Amino acid sequence: MTPTIAPRLRTLLLLFLAVTGALLAGAAPASAHAALTGSNPTQGSVVDEAPAQVSLTFSEQVSLNDGSLQVLDPRGKRVDTGGASDLGGDTYGLKVRPGLPDGTYTVTYQVVSADSHPVSGAFTFSVGAPSQTSVALSGQAVGGGLVGFLYGAARYLSYAGFILLVGGAAFVLACWQRGSGIRPVQRLVVGGWLTLTASTLALLLLRGSYVGSGKAGDIFDLNLLGEVLQTKSGAALVSRLLLLAAAALFIAVLFGAYARRDEDERADGENSGAAEPAGGTDAGAADTAEATDAGDPTDEAGHLAAEKNDLTFGLTVGGTVVAAGLAATWAMAEHASTGVQPGIAMPVDVLHLLSVAAWLGGLATLVVALFRAPAEAPVEAAAVRRFSRLAFGAVLVLVATGIYQSWRQLGSWSALTDTSYGQLLLVKVGMVAVLVGIAWISRRWTAQLAETTDSEAAVVVEQRTELRTPATVPAGTDSRRAAQLARQQAAVDSTRDKRVRDADPQRSGLRRSVLAEAGVAVVLLAVTTALTATEPGRTAEAASRATASASQRSGPLSLKMPFDTGGEDGKGTVEVTFDPARVGGNQMHVFVLRPNGKAFDVPEVKVAFTLTAKDIGPLPVTPDRVATGHWAASAVQIPLAGDWKIAVTVRTSDIDQATVNKNAQIG
Repeated sequence: MTPTIAPRLRTLLLLFLAVTGALLAGAAPASAHAALTGSNPTQGSVVDEAPAQVSLTFSEQVSLNDGSLQVLDPRGKRVDTGGASDLGGDTYGLKVRPGLPDGTYTVTYQVVSADSHPVSGAFTFSVGAPSQTSVALSGQAVGGGLVGFLYGAARYLSYAGFILLVGGAAFVLACWQRGSGIRPVQRLVVGGWLTLTASTLALLLLRGSYVGSGKAGDIFDLNLLGEVLQTKSGAALVSRLLLLAAAALFIAVLFGAYARRDEDERADGENSGAAEPAGGTDAGAADTAEATDAGDPTDEAGHLAAEKNDLTFGLTVGGTVVAAGLAATWAMAEHASTGVQPGIAMPVDVLHLLSVAAWLGGLATLVVALFRAPAEAPVEAAAVRRFSRLAFGAVLVLVATGIYQSWRQLGSWSALTDTSYGQLLLVKVGMVAVLVGIAWISRRWTAQLAETTDSEAAVVVEQRTELRTPATVPAGTDSRRAAQLARQQAAVDSTRDKRVRDADPQRSGLRRSVLAEAGVAVVLLAVTTALTATEPGRTAEAASRATASASQRSGPLSLKMPFDTGGEDGKGTVEVTFDPARVGGNQMHVFVLRPNGKAFDVPEVKVAFTLTAKDIGPLPVTPDRVATGHWAASAVQIPLAGDWKIAVTVRTSDIDQATVNKNAQIG
């Protein structure tokens, strides 16, 4: 690596490490993609009698094991019977032991959301009255700590490896077929394969601890690994490894047989050009006779071209299938596999990942080609133009699929600014815009590079030929000295190659703009990785609404309903107050007032509760008379949260009565 290039790439690497560390560390606490939207008993509620079962409702389906849900008494001992059950509607129940004493109980949950991310949390409820003490929970959240950081780093590396593997191969096949024989390009694509393979194996090992205990010692627990293999995420990772085996065969053919075909075709074309007859008719006739005896070079060139075209077609089809399969391993186990329209979202996600790889992976390969390709085989202007068109198409697909994914994950305009997911998405959009702007500058340099005349190109080639004078080794020099002289000559050749490249202002300007694109792309990939580990805006807003609704229902519920029994002096207003208007025990008061606001002394008042959505009720309640116009009942039990119809029957005489009702949200 030349002295001026090395600092740029070192700076790029430092930027990569800094941004990756910051984003992965910041994204770990927000890794949950399912949210607790309800529970019975509710958070902080006080119930008169211990419930037979505790239920939790999430924003999406979750996976459970024997220890996912727990109910702990004030001393931290489990009081549930174990074995959570699916109650339907993303609600899960856990039976508790009968006869629990009064006190504050803690419900903990540690589950895995449908998009593969761990979710943990806790809430409390009290029986009878709150106790003086409650269980103290560990501050370590699931998905955090060292294991969480390692898992996030492995996720980033898996995306980076996929982009380099797929994008580099696409660049070679679609834009610069000569690159199949260029060693730095080969190292880049093979490095992408190795990175993706190693990170996938790491994700398999880390997965059990990441969604479970979070302990580093559990990383190599074979029992946890067996459990992971039975999950959707485990199946996706195993599928990825199998597809990587097919990708290894693809790479071997691309950089083996295909590279040799390209070299043979190129050498045959050069030999055919060199064999042009310089003499007259007699020389041409003689050459024709010799060609007849030795075989027609034109036929040989056509045969090589046909073989290469067939191999290109096969590699393109096979590579596309393998690349789409690799992209599908993310789509089948993460965001796209759950939520709104998964049948559409998964193929859209595959297209999104492939377009990202074609753009950013091709960009990385172009950087390597511009900086590290040997002087005798520089990347041609035509190859840069082809990549420019490929990148433009990839960006169009990226924008279209990104708009759909944003709508699907956000759900509203407010989520774009009010949630972490929306804010990260805005950062990503801004960086894509910057990247497109730099790419436009690169296109201008490409156009100028394409305008280089044949004579200018010939001068550059001549300069390279003159500068590459072979080193002479004195007779009798030992092998060690000869090797040292060869290394010195290689260093001199590298310096001269750089001088020739820098003398070409168009190519130098293109290298600078493409390097700037690569720097932004590194940060963009880190932002994208953090985005996939952040709770979607749609889910975050649903959880926020549930919390706000519960907060609004924390105070007493008051309903006023006018009535008319039809008899003499039969008009008035009945007011029902319900405190705290939550699932469990509630205190109810009923006030009967005359039209002038004074207490109305009526012989009887009855109340009934009906939850039509669940076909529950009517649940009758007969309050006791406390004073003139005042009736009350304690420990009125509400079994489920919902939109309850509250019906009040007021009797003003032996034969005159009326029933009025109003709906209210309870719980």
